[in-house]
Amino acid sequence: MNLETLVVAVFAAVYLGMALGRWPGTRIDRTGVALIGAIALATVGAVDAELLRRTVDLPTLAILFALMVLSSQVTASGFFERVSAAIAASTAAPPVILALVIAVAGLLAAVLTNDVVVWAMTPVLVRGLRERGLDPRPFVIALAAAANAGSAATVIGNPQNLLIGETASLAFWPFLAICGVPAAAAMAIVFLVVFWQCRRWPAQGPAPARLAARPAIDRGMLAKGVLAALAIIVVFSLPVERWVWSLGVAGLLLLSRQLSTRQMLSMVDWHLLLLFASLFVVTGALAGTGAIAATLASLRQWNLDLAAMPVLAAAALLGSNTIGNVPLVTLLLALDLGLGAKQLPALALFSTLAGNLLIVGSIANIIAVERAAAEGVRIGFIDYARIGVPATLLSLTFAYVWLVSILG
Repeated sequence: MNLETLVVAVFAAVYLGMALGRWPGTRIDRTGVALIGAIALATVGAVDAELLRRTVDLPTLAILFALMVLSSQVTASGFFERVSAAIAASTAAPPVILALVIAVAGLLAAVLTNDVVVWAMTPVLVRGLRERGLDPRPFVIALAAAANAGSAATVIGNPQNLLIGETASLAFWPFLAICGVPAAAAMAIVFLVVFWQCRRWPAQGPAPARLAARPAIDRGMLAKGVLAALAIIVVFSLPVERWVWSLGVAGLLLLSRQLSTRQMLSMVDWHLLLLFASLFVVTGALAGTGAIAATLASLRQWNLDLAAMPVLAAAALLGSNTIGNVPLVTLLLALDLGLGAKQLPALALFSTLAGNLLIVGSIANIIAVERAAAEGVRIGFIDYARIGVPATLLSLTFAYVWLVSILG
């Protein structure tokens, strides 16, 4: 077996692991699969220091790290627990509570990333809703779907958007102008689908005393987090070295009298950073072979141009719900498809909204389901699909029509 064939074989094994969530018969998850693949390529000589320098996008990793530090600051302030408890303790009717969950999750995810919002809000929301006599399942699904939808609005809302934004130097406000409307429409669609699926709400009981009291919030820590979030938005609005200034913001957050460095860094998702770095290596090694050119030539013979909007939407729907939206975007960017100012925002929007289809479509979905399960609430594949499938198809349809109308 020559080196090029070996690279292709390792790439195929890695992306099979991405699709299955692990390698069969092992407990190696997606991060482990990507890491072992990168190590294997380095061991056989397919990866050297020069390839690492060219393919591992350190600025993107630095910005993602900075955003994780920002999210850690807001989480540590108790803000997410306070908001979740306030929603669960609301005396409003269930549809109003649903609307609050969707609005809060979507807006917060646009700045603090979808995964963090879902991770922090799910447990408190589940406990509160269950004690109110409401079935938490549709609310948890709505929380995940709304966080995904809201994160699609901005270039810093989720990891795949960030990767795309750094590749093309997309600024915050122009990106929001393109993706904000379909993201908001997707949140509204999630509400309508969940409302239709749960037309007969059970009677809700009074808010428990401990929920009515609501968790304490550290206003000083929260204010620091809000200022840092505004600073990040300013950084992404100016023609500056984003990764340098983003790290500067993260450094200021780490200068804390209340939280130790170990506490702050323990809340950083190192697994996701390692997944990104490993995928950069695997896809970079593949890009150095002739396999990509041959694959693209075969696609063109079938008149499948991945840069065309319909094909891009279909690829995002299929890829996000098999290998995942982060691996999909990493792969498509490595293919050098000539995606321009029209296609890159579309790829960000399609890959994010497509993640709402199934539980496996987004890491945020998996987090929501697992956090709910830890509270004794099981959300099955069908439970999620009943809401995710119609919400995703409607959202993607709206997004496609919107992009065609404004981008041509």
